[in-house]
Amino acid sequence: MTNPSYEFTRAVTRRPGQSITGGLRAEDIGTPDLTVMLAHHAAYVATLKQTGAEVTELPPLEDYPDAVFVEDTALCLPKGAILMRPGAPSRMGEVARMAPTLRALYDDIREISGPGHIEGGDILTTAREVLVGRSARTDAAGVAELKVILDDWDYTLREVETPPGVLHFKTDCSLLDGDTILSTRRLDASGCFKGYRVIHTADGEEAAANAIRFNQFVLMAAGFPKTAETLRKSGFDVREIGNSECAKLDGGMSCLSLRF
Repeated sequence: MTNPSYEFTRAVTRRPGQSITGGLRAEDIGTPDLTVMLAHHAAYVATLKQTGAEVTELPPLEDYPDAVFVEDTALCLPKGAILMRPGAPSRMGEVARMAPTLRALYDDIREISGPGHIEGGDILTTAREVLVGRSARTDAAGVAELKVILDDWDYTLREVETPPGVLHFKTDCSLLDGDTILSTRRLDASGCFKGYRVIHTADGEEAAANAIRFNQFVLMAAGFPKTAETLRKSGFDVREIGNSECAKLDGGMSCLSLRF
């Protein structure tokens, strides 16, 4: 039996553009180097393709510096796709630019029309439920509107809280398999993963939490050796991808693709 929460045949990505240097960031830890970021992005796409998946690579959107982080624009599920409504005003226009690609790939497309806001980085889909973290980018009205759509598709939505100072729910967690979550200790301490097997990131390696399970691989940011070793000892086939430049914009592995 396939597991739709991590077994995929398609992914959509977008190459970063020159304007990426003006991307949003919680704190300024340096300007991203586009040449390095393009090399990392190419390695990411190549790894997705290694699984046999078909990857759509969209061109850069210079008007939208953060457009490389396509995950925030939509929630892709087996029954359909839902266009999000980003909480960052500078990112609102990205959704309309993603919509034609998804309309060509899905029969059923819904959209969050507002007034609430919700971003894909706050949504973790597991085999049993859709976890949505309230954050600075995702509010109660956005979650409520998503719930109406998911109820129609017979998905269970559970709202959880994102820790203070953490940009997105998935900044601190990711799905490893049908029953296993990779999480920071601070997020797991909230009790939101009760009933799941949880593997913690190593102390000081909290930024490793944003990984993705994509078919046979777990893609995680390079530079977190203790967490990578823990995952390998737990039986996962880990692929470490450079993420130094995306990290300057609070980005990670999940942000860079839509997977379905």
